[in-house]
Amino acid sequence: MSGLVLESLSKRFGPIIAVDSIDLSITHGTFVCLLGPSGCGKTTLLRMIAGLEHPSSGRILIDGDDITGLPAHQRDFGMVFQSLALFPHLTVGDNIAYPLRIRGAPKEEQRARVEELLSLVHLPGFGERPVSRLSGGQRQRVAIARALARSPRLFLLDEPLSALDAKLREAMQVELRQLQRQLCITTIVVTHDQREAMTMADLIVVMHQGRIHQVGSPLEIYRRPSDAFVADFIGSTNILPAAPANGAASVPGGTIPTLQVPATGSTISVRPEDIRLVSPEQATIRGRVKFVRDLGSSTETYVRCGEQEIVAVSTAREGAHFAEGAEVGVLIRPEDCVVLK
Repeated sequence: MSGLVLESLSKRFGPIIAVDSIDLSITHGTFVCLLGPSGCGKTTLLRMIAGLEHPSSGRILIDGDDITGLPAHQRDFGMVFQSLALFPHLTVGDNIAYPLRIRGAPKEEQRARVEELLSLVHLPGFGERPVSRLSGGQRQRVAIARALARSPRLFLLDEPLSALDAKLREAMQVELRQLQRQLCITTIVVTHDQREAMTMADLIVVMHQGRIHQVGSPLEIYRRPSDAFVADFIGSTNILPAAPANGAASVPGGTIPTLQVPATGSTISVRPEDIRLVSPEQATIRGRVKFVRDLGSSTETYVRCGEQEIVAVSTAREGAHFAEGAEVGVLIRPEDCVVLK
């Protein structure tokens, strides 16, 4: 058995179940994002993997070896905390070398490894610089280098980019993904930012209330969400009530031809970019434009269909924009609909 395996892993804090019977397998070299809202259990799960929290029940295995009771310092994992936890009184080089120094590595080996890692994280020549003189992005790189100093079997990061501004955060997402590919190291990142997860991950684990709702590639989770929570949490979507109607699906404002739904009370998910707005006579769903938001590269149009509001997104090149108050047709293709559980 290769890679990391979690078996029925749970964690309770008194009456509160933070993580509830998690089963998950991660193969070597995979970049995994634990994604979910605050309080869903993702950080607790990461801390159990790291050995910083002991499970209430279940097992953690790596390459077939049970490490559930193994102390954190014996797991040979690297971790970057949300706070980064750099030593402010040490230089950049001393921060990176610290894990090697406390294990008695020769000084020459420490120096060589520091230089190698500084080059890897695009900070050559920064070894003697005080941490206090670094920017937020540079501190982030130093924390990553320190976690990688011992060539860990597993690389764990707890919301590592949350303190950065939006532009720098997006740049660091790309850098972190490229670094992981270069090293081919199994990496697990905790985030509540779905865009971040979509950018970096091979595998996204969507969590809610201590449980896993879906595991899959970014594209699988975006295009084929397993339930309404995943559909709504990953990107923007329209969740519509639907009912069977003579070979079609009845939805607010009309019908979607040939779409099959199992029963009255079903729901479907349709992404805004999959909806086209046309003249009313061209569609079997009709509504009235309530609000238009022009974002430059795209336009969001909010349409009231019966008692439901539907959002459509179009690019500037797609033309056909409608003014507020206009009656419109809403084109939804059955192949763009996901019938939710």
